[in-house]
Amino acid sequence: MGAQDGPTLITSVQRAMRLLEAVSSHQNGAPAKQLARETELPLATAYHLLRTLVHDGYVRKLDDGGFVLGDKLQNLRTTGRAQALLSRVRPTLAALRDELATPAYLTFYEEGEIRVTEIVDGPGTPRVDLWVGFEDAGHATALGKSVLRELDEESRKDYLSRHHLADLTPRTITSPPELLRRLETSPLAPAVMDLEEYALGTVCVAVPVYSGDTLGSLGVSLPANRLSRLPEISARLLPTASRVTRSLSLTI
Repeated sequence: MGAQDGPTLITSVQRAMRLLEAVSSHQNGAPAKQLARETELPLATAYHLLRTLVHDGYVRKLDDGGFVLGDKLQNLRTTGRAQALLSRVRPTLAALRDELATPAYLTFYEEGEIRVTEIVDGPGTPRVDLWVGFEDAGHATALGKSVLRELDEESRKDYLSRHHLADLTPRTITSPPELLRRLETSPLAPAVMDLEEYALGTVCVAVPVYSGDTLGSLGVSLPANRLSRLPEISARLLPTASRVTRSLSLTI
C-alpha cells in the first residue's frame, strides 16, 4: 500500500492540459488529428476533450477546422499577471501595516471605477467594515479621493457625472464643487484624508500610486482617536507608495 501512496491524479485533466499545450504551440491553429498525434491521445479522446474546451471558451475552432487558444485563456493570462504583480507588493504592504499598526489598502482606477485591489490587515489591525462598495463611495474615502485628485479634469468630471455622492455619514461631502475644492486644498497634499466620511469612528489617509499608466492609491485606516497621527502617517506613506509604484512598473 505504501508504494502506491501519493497524490490522486485525474487523467482527463492531464490530457486536457496536454492538448492546451499542443494547441498553444501552433499560432495558426492545428487540426484535431495533428493534436492527437502530438499528444499521443486516441483521436476520439482528443475530439471529446477539444469539444469540451471549445464549449467552455478555452479553445476556439477555426473555419478551416484548426484549433487555437480561446479568449478565456487570455483572460486567465491577464489575471495571472495581475496576481504576480500584487505578489510583489504584498510584503511592502505587510511591512507598512506592521510599522504603522494599521491595515493597508491598495486601489486602482480601472474602466472608470475605483476598485479595491488588495487589503493587508491582521488580528490587531482589522480592516474597516466595507459596508458600501468603493465603486459607490469614492467621494467618501481617502483612497477614492486620492484617485480623484490625481485624475485630469475631464476624467474627474466624467466620474462625478456617473456617481451619486451618497450621504454615508453626517460628515460625508455630497456637493461636487465642495469635494473638488477640498481635493485641491488638501493640507497634506499629495495625501488626502477621510475624516469619518465613510464610517463614523474611522479616519483614513491615502497617497497616489501607479501600475504603469494605471492610477491607484495606497492608504491606511485608523480609529478617529488617532487623528493627530495623520500627518506623521502620510509622510511615511509617500516613500512606501514610491516603492509600490516601482514594483508594479517592472515588466513580467
